[in-house]
Amino acid sequence: MAECIAIESTSMSARAFFEVEKRPQNLESSCLKLQEFSQLQKEEGRKLVVITSGGTTVPLEHRAVRFIDNFSTGSRGAASAEYFLEAGYAVIFLHRKEALLPFYRHFNCSQFLEHLAVNDERSHVSVKDDVVPKLLSVLLRYQDVSNQKRFLMLEFTTVTDYLFLLRAAAEAVHVIGRNAMLYLASAVSDFYIPSTELPEHKIQSSGKPLTVTLQAVPKMFGLLVQDWAPDAFIVSFKLETNKELLLQKSEGALDKYQHNVVVGNVLETRKRQVIIVTSGEVEGVAISKEELHQGVEIELKLVDNLAKKHSRYCRETKE
Repeated sequence: MAECIAIESTSMSARAFFEVEKRPQNLESSCLKLQEFSQLQKEEGRKLVVITSGGTTVPLEHRAVRFIDNFSTGSRGAASAEYFLEAGYAVIFLHRKEALLPFYRHFNCSQFLEHLAVNDERSHVSVKDDVVPKLLSVLLRYQDVSNQKRFLMLEFTTVTDYLFLLRAAAEAVHVIGRNAMLYLASAVSDFYIPSTELPEHKIQSSGKPLTVTLQAVPKMFGLLVQDWAPDAFIVSFKLETNKELLLQKSEGALDKYQHNVVVGNVLETRKRQVIIVTSGEVEGVAISKEELHQGVEIELKLVDNLAKKHSRYCRETKE
């Protein structure tokens, strides 16, 4: 008999979640980094975007030998971060541990040794000539934003880690006001097991069926809009497998959560086309097959579109 997963329809409130769940060990140091980084960007007069990227895990035990995961690699968030940096933004990049990272993503870690050469005396290592131009280009861009103090990366693993870190980031960028954008590209778990219900040790295999009861992860969008960062420009994402439902679901999410933009995408075509849904307007953003073969990423056009919308949003309060 197969193992069984049951889902409870009720869940605790968003506020209660933070009172009950255990804070990540490094949360205090992360909060300090977020606050210092945000204050610096305010002083420099820069726009600032918080990008969330990669999936979240759901532990089945306190010591997390087993967990539930999803397929997200963080490719959209990592690419978008680079394009926001090119557009002059400061970037706070909240990412899943071991997911794709901006700049690093251009080099396959499993092929790292293939990029290196050893001299005849076997005493010196260098980068192969054909890799140098790409490496130099990426390295210079990375060093530029690092020297300008426009780039901060913080990592999470579990859905609980993610939500605590998101709250901390949103509250930190509140000092930026409308110059802040939240770009919520993470694939966040919809269900979890409260920490009070997790077994302390590894679940033992007994040859019998295992039933796992999950609760719905509390929706944080209300707190995000009303309390944490009420002035920020908020962009969320809606992923569907049925393209016929995409527009309906995206418009529904926009109305329900009161975000500024919902980016809708279909699983199979998400790297080639998306829809950008705002109040009263739906736009399509796409790249052609030719552009795809040339290495053009849809995030280039997506970020350009959103940056323009954010600029208009910022001007609305000044006029």
